[in-house]
Amino acid sequence: MDLALVLAIDVSYSMEIDEQRLQRQGYVAAFLEPALIRAVENGPLGRIAVTYVEWGGSAVQVTPWTLIDGRDTAARYSDLLRRQPIRRIAFTSISNTLAFSRRLFDLVPFQASRRVIDISGDGPNNSGVPAPVARNSTVALGIVIDGLPIMPRMHADTASIPDLDGYYRECVIGGEGAFLVKVTEAGQFAEAILKKLVTEISGLHMSRFQPVERPQPVQYGAGYNCFIGEEMQERMIGR
Repeated sequence: MDLALVLAIDVSYSMEIDEQRLQRQGYVAAFLEPALIRAVENGPLGRIAVTYVEWGGSAVQVTPWTLIDGRDTAARYSDLLRRQPIRRIAFTSISNTLAFSRRLFDLVPFQASRRVIDISGDGPNNSGVPAPVARNSTVALGIVIDGLPIMPRMHADTASIPDLDGYYRECVIGGEGAFLVKVTEAGQFAEAILKKLVTEISGLHMSRFQPVERPQPVQYGAGYNCFIGEEMQERMIGR
């Protein structure tokens, strides 16, 4: 296989149900797009494996590892994904999701040249170990982590932060050529998802997405505060 790809999709309660539907529809539609199919077929081997995970404080594998090697298999995967119910899971644990996702690579029934976790989310980690700890452990295994920070609106009761893209860049993504694509309006889901998938499948180095090659060890109080989600959760518990 050219690629084994985990699509890790945020279904925490901070995501509005309409946003969740748009996000799911974006992935369902993407596997029907000629651009995505061309990206698969133009790879050195012309085959990828994909699995879909939904996560909050814990993670669930929604679809098994599935071979995609052209229009027919992509269409069948799109239909399989379309028929799955959308679940909601409390809390936001990027770290648990990365740990869950990297274990899935042990179950891939194919040998893959590249391994990528594509994780979306609308808030910082607030459960489990800090995100950079899981990020560094994942990257150390040769797995690339790309990000899709979702920033369409800020609510007074949300656990999100205004610079979520910065958080993802500094604390979540990592590995050679890692990049993020942010969503600032609900109407951008389909375009952002397709752009991101085509880039990941093609293996393109997209400098305008500010790729990250080597994550730095997490350090409290140095540079970006990668513990912001845990601190927010602690303040909420202490009220």
